[in-house]
Formats: sequence, C-alpha cells, structure tokens
Amino acid sequence: MHDEPQTSALGRSPSPCTSLDERLPPQLYFVVSAVFHYLGPAFAVLLFSRVEPLGVAWLRIASAGLIFALWRRPWRYFLRQDANGRWTIVALGAVLGCMNVCFYLAIARLPLGTVGAIEFIGPIALALAGTRTQRNIVALAVAVAGVWMLTHIRIADAPMGFLFAFANCGLFMLYIVLGHRVARDGGSAGVDRLAAAMLVALLVVMPLGLHDATVALASPALLTAGIGIGVSSSVVPYICDQLAMARLPRATFALLLALLPATASMVGVVVLHQIPSPVEMTGITLVIAGVNLHRASRR
Repeated sequence: MHDEPQTSALGRSPSPCTSLDERLPPQLYFVVSAVFHYLGPAFAVLLFSRVEPLGVAWLRIASAGLIFALWRRPWRYFLRQDANGRWTIVALGAVLGCMNVCFYLAIARLPLGTVGAIEFIGPIALALAGTRTQRNIVALAVAVAGVWMLTHIRIADAPMGFLFAFANCGLFMLYIVLGHRVARDGGSAGVDRLAAAMLVALLVVMPLGLHDATVALASPALLTAGIGIGVSSSVVPYICDQLAMARLPRATFALLLALLPATASMVGVVVLHQIPSPVEMTGITLVIAGVNLHRASRR
C-alpha cells in the first residue's frame, strides 16, 4: 500500500517548487551564522596589530555595505517603503553600526569567548519571554549557569572591555528584535531590508572609523584582509540570520544563541590560541546542555 502524501497544516501537499532556502532546515542557517559570527572577528583580532579596532570595524561594515549595494541595490527598495518600514530599516542599521563598534572594542581587550558569553546574557531574556514549558525553563537555567561561569572569573580584568561587551550585549538583543521584524516576510524582502540597513550602518560608523582605516586603504594586502573580514563577519552570517529568523520563533532563535559562547571559545582556541580554563570549559558544556534541553516553541 502506498503511503499518503504528507500535507501541511492547511491540508495542502508541500509544493515541489519550494526554493532551496525553504527546503533546508532553519537550524542549519543558524549553525553557519554562528561559525562565521566569530570566525571573521577572530581574523580581525589578528589584524589589530596593523589597524586600530575602529578602523577594522569600518572596513567590515564598508565592505559588507558595498557588497550588498552592488548585489541588491537596496535604495530602490527603501524608497518604496512606508514611513514605518523605513524607520525599522534605519533603526536596524544604527544598531548594526553601534553593535559592531562596541564588539570590536570589546574583543580588543577581552578573549573572544568571554565577549561571546556576555553577548548571550541579553538574548536569554528574549528566550525567557517565549518559554512556556518546564523543560525550557530548566534549559534556560542551565544555559545561564554556563554563561555565569564563563564571565564571572574575568570580571575584574579589563573594566573598559566589559563596558563595551555589555553595551554590545544590549545592542545584540535589539538586533534580534529588529532582525525578526525585518525578516517577517521571508524571502528576498528580508535581504533587501538588511542590505539597506547595512548602508545606514556605514553612515553611522563613518565618522568613527574612517580615519583609523586609512592605513588599510593604502595597502592592498590589508584592504583585502578587511574585505574578507566583512564578508565572513557580516555578509554570510547576517544573510543566514535572515533565513533562520524568517522561519524560527523569536524565542527559539534567542535560545539557540546560547551556542555562541561555545562557538566563540572554539574559534578562539583554533585561530587565536586562547585556551579556556577548566572552569570556562565547564561553562561551555553547560551552555551546550541548555541548548540540547530546549524544545522549540510553536509559532
């Protein structure tokens, strides 16, 4: 006997013309984003010996903004939006610009894994807002314990580094909220909004980092490295974020961000040789355990 074709909640069979980005699981896009989210900054840390952190942040935003502009020509989309749509794009761009500046100033002073752990403290509040089961409450508690172990042992080291890290944390939470608004329609619309927001972010960081970036503009090798950081830090992860956000509830996406401290620590070990202590390794394990305990909430 032949099996009946699977149907959706509306009683229709899945369309055979579904695009590739819709056939792939949204969690896969998140994993790719998580890896590149810190792989690019790890290479940026290596560039700090030649270019100041604000200059590297400018190179990242400028190269990503240029790529998006050539690819999507987002100003045409921006002009077609109503006032509310435009303000959402402008707000996301301002958050992206300030977030990148704070992040780079933080990783110039603190290990990548520590900044990654602090970055998660804000998004966990978003995950808590969407938690409805006892299992998810336990998952959040375990993940918070892991983040606490990753952060408290270094809290007295570099006060300015932690100031920028916690500012980045708050901005990252805003990025999740605004990113979900931008991704609400799915498909190319979210990417067009993101592309427009990247141009806004470039305007935000222009007065802060252009002067420090001039040394790279005069060196083909440094300029190529800066463009590579922009592609790996902003183009790839932000596109993957849009594809994941379009199909994952905000609370689920926020809790999946618990993977970021572990990802940051692993990238820090491989690229920067920042070896975590036994306590930090325990914290990473707890964060991963919290993610494994979590069960996605329904839309």
